[in-house]
Amino acid sequence: MLVAAAVCPCPPLLVPEVAAGAAPELDAARTACADALGVLAAARPNLLIVIGPADEEGRGPHPAGARGSFHGFGVDLDVRLGAGGPQERPLPPSLAVGAWLLGRTGWDDAVEGLGVGEPLEGERCVTAGRGLGARAERVALLVMGDGSACRSLKAPGYLDERAAAFDRQAARALGAADVEGLKALDESLAYELKVAGRAPWQVLAGAAEGAGLGGQLLYEDAPYGVGYFVAAWS
Repeated sequence: MLVAAAVCPCPPLLVPEVAAGAAPELDAARTACADALGVLAAARPNLLIVIGPADEEGRGPHPAGARGSFHGFGVDLDVRLGAGGPQERPLPPSLAVGAWLLGRTGWDDAVEGLGVGEPLEGERCVTAGRGLGARAERVALLVMGDGSACRSLKAPGYLDERAAAFDRQAARALGAADVEGLKALDESLAYELKVAGRAPWQVLAGAAEGAGLGGQLLYEDAPYGVGYFVAAWS
């Protein structure tokens, strides 16, 4: 059963070594992520699953010990997802950021990852989440994902006037632990707005059905024209 969840953004810029001189711009987001992970630790889960968007190569389960790197971003930094033997398949970037966040807390036990295809249909996301929630007596999720990438003229997806409203809807649902609100996110619109978090958030919705969790929005901003949210559910 799901006992806690933390929702965090997944840009590699969250890692200070990657952001370099721009690192201070996301200090508030990093602090909020640390607070959200503190909620996970307080819940004392038997199993922690890190979920994040992934391309075809990174989709599916990633066992404990899976490794990722930020070499592709010009940084000689490697991360590992919990304790375990070396794994051949590397973590997708979103899960590498999640592993970096967990590494800051010293979390090393009973953790694994799941890469989710961004186009995955909402109902399949919810079904997958239900399965995750039944994996152990006390399950926690670290859900990585960004909002729209169209919040400004310099955003990766340029400016789209629909983006701010979509992000407000997502932020409200994440902050209120609103399962139905997350299920109701428009898949087609999310795709058009380059939302990387829609599928992982809907997996969370499936896992949280019947869990009776409350939520708190710890951070909401769009510093690079991309919606970033941090929320804690418990």
